[in-house]
This record gives sequence, C-alpha cells and structure tokens, in this order.
Amino acid sequence: MNKKINPINPNTEMSVFEHLEELRQRILIASIIFFIITITCFAYMKNIAYILQQPAIGIKFLQLAPGEYLFTSIKVSLYTGFLLSSPFIIYQIILFILPGLTKKESKLIIPILSTSIILFFSGIIFAYKILAPAALQFLISYGNEIVEPIWSFEQYFNFILLLLFSTGIAFQIPIIQIILGTLKIFSSTEMYTYWKYIVLSATIIAAIITPSTDPITQIIMSLAILILYSSGIIILKILNK
Repeated sequence: MNKKINPINPNTEMSVFEHLEELRQRILIASIIFFIITITCFAYMKNIAYILQQPAIGIKFLQLAPGEYLFTSIKVSLYTGFLLSSPFIIYQIILFILPGLTKKESKLIIPILSTSIILFFSGIIFAYKILAPAALQFLISYGNEIVEPIWSFEQYFNFILLLLFSTGIAFQIPIIQIILGTLKIFSSTEMYTYWKYIVLSATIIAAIITPSTDPITQIIMSLAILILYSSGIIILKILNK
C-alpha cells in the first residue's frame, strides 16, 4: 500500500493531521447524505410502508401500543436511509483509501466493492420478491381456519426488514470467496472439495438468517446460498485462482 499523496502539493505526503482532516470531511459528507435520505424516507413513510406491506396483501395490521406506528416509522426510515445511502457512503470510503493503494490494489478493490453493492441489492430484491411472499403465504395459510391473521405493525416490519437485510448480507458469499481466492487462502479447487460441509452450512445459515421457521423459506434460502457459493467457485476458476 502506498502512502497518500497531498492533493495540493503532489510532491509531498499527507501528514497525520491531514489524514484526520480528510477522514473528518468524508465522515461529515457521508453523515449529511445519510441524514438527508433518512429525513426524505420519513417524509414518504406511507409510500415505503405500502411497498413493504405488498408481500402480506390481505393482512390487517394493528397498532398494539401507543406510538407504535411512529416509532416503527422512525426505525424503518433509519433502515431505509442507511440502505439507500450505503452506495454514497462506500464511495466516500473509496475516495479516502484510493490514493493510498497501489495500481494493482485499486484495480481489485473497486470491482469488489461495486459487485458487493450489486449483490447486496440483488439479495434484497430476491428476499422481497421470492422469500417474503413464500414465508408469508405459508404463515398465513397455516391455521387460517382457526385463527384470523391480524398482525402487529411493528412486529411485521421487524420481520420483513430482518429478512431483507440478512438476505442481502448472505449474498456477499461470492465476494468473500473471491477475496479468499485472491489472497491465496483458499483455491477454487479446495472450495469445491468442501461441498459436503457447505451443504450443511447452507442449511444452518438459512435457519439462522431467516426470521420465519417455515421449511419453504429455509429451503429456498439454502438453495440460493449453494448457487452463490457455486458462482464464487466458477468466478475463481475463470480467474485461475
């Protein structure tokens, strides 16, 4: 890793205080972006709530405690604000660390971070379009002849947000594989030999990260993890790692 060069005077290196000042500016910019997006999300909370309720069409939501809708709205706004501002925050991180990287490191880290963002949002879309409807359909249909499905507004959003974010994180598996392969910690061949353990691990991970206990959601999540793991091996094979 190279030492960072002073952008004002390229012939000199940045001092510790200049490093800290630049870091402070990057944090300030990232915080302002997060704050603006979060406030905007809170202003459009009804639209966001409507979108998040779509997988549970037909369910009646109740406010079971005073202020439940308000506090849940704040929580959802914070989660959504962080989600939407994350690309801008990562961009600020890249701007801070990029001058100190070698050309080889720069060529590696930018594609990895870009792919990581794409995979994270792909995981969220996958959870919203496939996992959440499958889980909710099972939970709604099971015992619907005995109990009427009337859910707490807060508990539903805790469920859906946890499912979306945990799936987005699970979709980072190929990124971890690429990093391990690039650092020569594990090769693609070694990863393939561990497939039996990965099948077991995928089942355990799916059971942990999915907030519902229904088998359908866990099976779909397990299959997604195995596909992601296989994709990571294929990418490493292409890269000859």
